Amino acid sequence: MTRNDFVQQMNTMLKLIRTEYGLTQDKMAAILGISKKTLVESEKGRRSLGWTEVVALATIFSQSQILQNAFGGEVSDIIGAIAFEDVEVQYPDTMGGKVWWRVVQEEGGYKIQQNIISQHYRLLNAEDQRMISSFDLAEVQEYLESLK
Repeated sequence: MTRNDFVQQMNTMLKLIRTEYGLTQDKMAAILGISKKTLVESEKGRRSLGWTEVVALATIFSQSQILQNAFGGEVSDIIGAIAFEDVEVQYPDTMGGKVWWRVVQEEGGYKIQQNIISQHYRLLNAEDQRMISSFDLAEVQEYLESLK
């Protein structure tokens, strides 16, 4: 999933999330820090929210069932995978992927998991700490090989 794919998908869910939370357009615009006109144009498909706006939307409404069902759990993981696509970072601990993840490969105390909804991958160490996230399995496997 590219940044543009994520932005487009979030744009399609904007109104659904607003109605899920029972918010008026005025309240939703205020929450997101955008004008009501921008919100209305975005909901009607005349304007696309930008990266920063969809990150705010996904973060503020991270408990949305619409978002969780669309992306397979915690949306921040996908945002991180997209934002850190070409950047090496040290990720915080995870819970090991009990719900939204399937194990693709296990080797030397490491496991590669794939999110069953969004299809992105991550590498966890023996303590279930995320080492890397990516939509490219080969990139994750290459990172695992570099750790040996």
